[in-house]
Amino acid sequence: MKINNKTKPSLELRTSDWELDFYSRPIIESNGKKRWELIICSTSSYKTEDIFLWNKNCPANEVNSLWLTKALNEAINDAKKEGWAKPSIVRFWRSSMKSIIKKSLEAANIEALVSRRTFVLFDRIKFLEKEIYPKEKGYVRGVLAPTFSTTMESSPQPLPEAVRGDALTISEISIGELKSAENWPMEFGDIFPIQQDLDDNDLVPGLRLFSKDRSLALSAWFSCLEPIKLVMNKNQLILEASENDKWLVTDLPEKEAKILNTKFLENRKNSFGYQFISIQSTPFIQKFAGFWILRDIELIS
Repeated sequence: MKINNKTKPSLELRTSDWELDFYSRPIIESNGKKRWELIICSTSSYKTEDIFLWNKNCPANEVNSLWLTKALNEAINDAKKEGWAKPSIVRFWRSSMKSIIKKSLEAANIEALVSRRTFVLFDRIKFLEKEIYPKEKGYVRGVLAPTFSTTMESSPQPLPEAVRGDALTISEISIGELKSAENWPMEFGDIFPIQQDLDDNDLVPGLRLFSKDRSLALSAWFSCLEPIKLVMNKNQLILEASENDKWLVTDLPEKEAKILNTKFLENRKNSFGYQFISIQSTPFIQKFAGFWILRDIELIS
């Protein structure tokens, strides 16, 4: 079909960041080598309900940037056939593959972002590990590829003084409220559609930060942070972010710390692990300087 020259074909394509994992899988091939596989997902957003999924096996003797660059270009072409534009950003978290992945993305003229804020990818890998790999010949029970959590041994660093704000509170919002986040006024942040089959009355724990004069500056800093999830370590509230960053948010009294840790565990089990961070100038203003949906998620170990 011929396209009118006045139209902009790129506007007809769905746009999304991508999430990528390139590593070995728990399968031994017929040649006795571990299976290597490239897995690509588009990031979930309110722009479209669809998700682009793509994977390709890599021969064990071709695990290099040349193979990955070629595969990336193949994925980009296949995505275009399905109505997806070439991504401008690709997130990945496999630190041992950082050099190969960055080199390949650079060759494809795509920005590489080392981040575990790859929630669709985590769900995809979990699905493959539970439903697909065990049914394949050569499947090996156990872990051939380390999960992202195995690298999270660094000590937490205190949040910089400039981004601590005037006050903070531990709070909760309902799943029903979170489902309407698309319509909330906010200057910075990252939100995405959540599971629609969850009970609207279930509560999601999170962190609210307030700064009368610097809420936008705080939000701009957090927007570069790639926040992943909030966790309790004894009586310390920790924010995990980016590749393997840990930030000490605050110390809590022992009783409050135990209550919050219980909420985090129950939330992971009952509400898909959703959490949030909000930044406002005051508790009373009906506008967010920043708002992020987080997820407490673990891969199969």
